[in-house]
Amino acid sequence: MKLLCLVLSVAGLAAGVAIYAHHAFGAEFDPNRPLLLKGKVSKVEWVNPHAWIHLDHENEDGTTESWMVEGGTPNTLLRRGVTRDSLKPGTYIIVDGYQSKDLSNRANGRNITYADGTTLFMGSSGTGAPRDGADPTEPSRAEDVAKIEAVQESDEESEADE
Repeated sequence: MKLLCLVLSVAGLAAGVAIYAHHAFGAEFDPNRPLLLKGKVSKVEWVNPHAWIHLDHENEDGTTESWMVEGGTPNTLLRRGVTRDSLKPGTYIIVDGYQSKDLSNRANGRNITYADGTTLFMGSSGTGAPRDGADPTEPSRAEDVAKIEAVQESDEESEADE
């Protein structure tokens, strides 16, 4: 019985660490600091809760900087078409994303574009993530505008009836 309690306690602590390690977009990244990174992949970490792409970004002056780009979970990226075979070290990519709040060379990637022009959504969504149209699961801005206009028209009609 004591062994069972010990095993369950260790499992609970391990789960707590994993939950603590996960974060909302807004906790770590700045939706007001969009960026565009271009360069070759140097390494990919297919780990939970987020995959990390290490990229050698080419600056306009010809120098390079190493960046870490956070994506969704490995499973989510695979379902969106980002695979180990399509994202090998040496692959040239363009990442559209948002810089970390601490201004380090870390970013949350929203879209990844390959040399052939294929663009895939790779970013996280949810709490604090910008609604920029990159997430295919978010409602379009046109839908939002239509809803707002419908409410305004309804309000105007109600006022006219009074």
